[in-house]
Amino acid sequence: MSRKDRFKPLILSLFIILADQISKALVCKYIPEGAIYRVIGDDLIWICHAKNTGIAFGMGAAGSDFVRVLMFILFPAAVILYLTYLAVTGKKDLTELQRWCAAGIIGGSIGNLIDRIFRYKSGGVVDFISVKFFGILGIDRWPTFNIGDSFVVVFVFIFAGSVMLSEKKKDKKTDVKVRSFQRGK
Repeated sequence: MSRKDRFKPLILSLFIILADQISKALVCKYIPEGAIYRVIGDDLIWICHAKNTGIAFGMGAAGSDFVRVLMFILFPAAVILYLTYLAVTGKKDLTELQRWCAAGIIGGSIGNLIDRIFRYKSGGVVDFISVKFFGILGIDRWPTFNIGDSFVVVFVFIFAGSVMLSEKKKDKKTDVKVRSFQRGK
């Protein structure tokens, strides 16, 4: 893989970071915090302005500053650096799809990490998409999220599916080799 090709997935990361940060800046500028700006599809989707000082679903919001910096900034930064290393070097036998998925996860994660660092004093990560959940799991609405969150979730699922499928292929190849070896006896 050429040096130029190794860095191509990071273009996706940059696009996601920009989309995430621009959308959050627009929300902060035009929608007062706590307000619902627009309802789409008969209450299905709300565009609103919420802040999250925790991580997913607000977990850890009440933690000490030390724990929050450690768990919400330093640990994610280390994971982002590792994913970037994997995506750029192509080590660990990642497929091309898995490299691009890692880049998608990196982009969404950096978007939220920027908020955790630079919007810490003003309330944390900006969330603005709220989806009706129809009482499933006992909740009326899914916790509010943002574009970065969406990309992380989508690319994690694609990455996991890709890993599972590639493992099945490896198992089939191994099984064929074992049967061939056994017939050769």
